Amino acid sequence: MAELGKKYCVYCLAEVSPLRFRCTECQDIELCPECFSAGAEIGHHRRYHGYQLVDGGRFTLWGPEAEGGWTSREEQLLLDAIEQFGFGNWEDMAAHVGASRTPQEVMEHYVSMYIHGNLGKACIPDTIPNRVTDHTCPSGGPLSPSLTTPLPPLDISVAEQQQLGYMPLRDDYEIEYDQDAETLISGLSVNYDDDDVEIELKRAHVDMYVRKLKERQRRKNIARDYNLVPAFLGKDKKEKEKALKRKITKEEKELRLKLRPLYQFMSCKEFDDLFENMHKEKMLRAKIRELQRYRRNGITKMEESAEYEAARHKRERRKENKSLAGSKRAKEDGKDGEFAAIENLPGFELLSDREKVLCSSLNLSPARYVTVKTIIIKDHLQKRQGIPSKSRLPGYLDKVLKKRILTFLTESGWISRDAS
Repeated sequence: MAELGKKYCVYCLAEVSPLRFRCTECQDIELCPECFSAGAEIGHHRRYHGYQLVDGGRFTLWGPEAEGGWTSREEQLLLDAIEQFGFGNWEDMAAHVGASRTPQEVMEHYVSMYIHGNLGKACIPDTIPNRVTDHTCPSGGPLSPSLTTPLPPLDISVAEQQQLGYMPLRDDYEIEYDQDAETLISGLSVNYDDDDVEIELKRAHVDMYVRKLKERQRRKNIARDYNLVPAFLGKDKKEKEKALKRKITKEEKELRLKLRPLYQFMSCKEFDDLFENMHKEKMLRAKIRELQRYRRNGITKMEESAEYEAARHKRERRKENKSLAGSKRAKEDGKDGEFAAIENLPGFELLSDREKVLCSSLNLSPARYVTVKTIIIKDHLQKRQGIPSKSRLPGYLDKVLKKRILTFLTESGWISRDAS
């Protein structure tokens, strides 16, 4: 029964069950590969007739001496898998080829036969054209370190990695800046029948994609340089307290805000070093001025400066005490004479110093001033809330007094300028 399933060449009578060539014009004409390649003719069959390759899938492309005994069917499945899954996905390729092949066998067979074998040597040129050239470094030099040297992963816990969607082995995030940037090139393909306009359009898409990648990497570098990830997680406060050696003044804070645009050109350390050096320069200039002052006063040794500073502080303290005593005495004398007309009236203790001066100059009693002030401020608040109100100022308030009081309340910040 086994003999009935076998096929034989009609010319040399050799068994052709694994692989044979069948004539499409003659009946029952099947030749072995050797007779077909020699152009054998028999009966009405001619060498120029059409043919059909009949493959049992059990013959080997590389001969019996090839390692592993890969059949033609497995070779076809391997080529389909490399096109579908891509080079390097050996586990998926092994599953596609069949359960009889392991990922290691698939990798070794493809590399040895299709890359380093005769087929690879004939198809893959020694020098691949259109390679990208790095023009930022001298010939033969390494690529930019930012492209070749990976940065160390962030020192954060597993829970914090999950919170941020951070993948430490790739130094990437699940959601990157401009997440849909890859859609610019995902559908691009190079066709031989593209005209110049289509080629330039595709190049423009690639250029836009490269710009987006650079911006994405720039943002990552800024976040790493300025410790934005620890700041987001609330871990930088203790580190700042440890690293802070001096108190930052208000002027320096304002200057840092003004120089914020420099952040994109300088790293965090360079920016901190800039302000640290500026602080050192300021301290040195102050020290130089102090030494020059000592020299003008005849002091040539640092030991003498301590006695000079102690005597100077005593003189300044004595002057301050004298000036404070004189100003206090003059102020008390002036108040006694200036507010003598209204100091005994009710409501005087409710007024501020400026209001006392205003009431004294207008010859207005404190109680009446407080009444007018309350009415004006209440009307102003109702107008701001959109509530219609009519002015209920007393009759003893003429236009001059009203204008003076409104101006005073506006300058003091009680009411806005448009209300006055």
